[in-house]
Amino acid sequence: MSHGYDIPGAPAPGIAPVPAPLAPVARLIAGLHRVMVFVGMLGLLAAAGILSAAVFLRYFLHTPTDWQDEVAVFCLVGMTFLCAGFVQQQRGHIGIEALAGLLPERVDRLRRRFVDLASFLFCAFFTWKSLTLFLEAYNEGQTTSSTWAPPLAIPYGLMLGGMVLLTLQLLLQVLAGLLERKAAP
Repeated sequence: MSHGYDIPGAPAPGIAPVPAPLAPVARLIAGLHRVMVFVGMLGLLAAAGILSAAVFLRYFLHTPTDWQDEVAVFCLVGMTFLCAGFVQQQRGHIGIEALAGLLPERVDRLRRRFVDLASFLFCAFFTWKSLTLFLEAYNEGQTTSSTWAPPLAIPYGLMLGGMVLLTLQLLLQVLAGLLERKAAP
């Protein structure tokens, strides 16, 4: 299945143009997504470099490190959550397209709107829970149980930031669907 990524500048299928009232917000969120994808790329490279260096240090220099696993996990958590909104913008999350191909366009549009709304509600709840985890970890000074003991506010903050962006993207898609319906004859 191709999402059209092989064609430069081609939008992912199923992405309708954003209605004019939402265009400035959509551009701002898209810009944030591009920044987060760049940060995610750096996080992935950092995790790979850190783990490779740790293997080299342990194997060749017989110098074990106790921090590399947590730093790599923090980088991967940050990358995963911070880039989730971009993936949603492209509608690149896992979906079952066999059903979409069998449904009439109007029914499929309703299905997409329902999925966007259900996803928004779930992600809004998850964002709220991420906020409570972050605040608890930050206010109580919670750390990991390792000897290095970095603050847990770091991964929770990355998770919160990514969930905020994902929830905003889903809200944008829900509002675009509502405005599209009102504009349709």
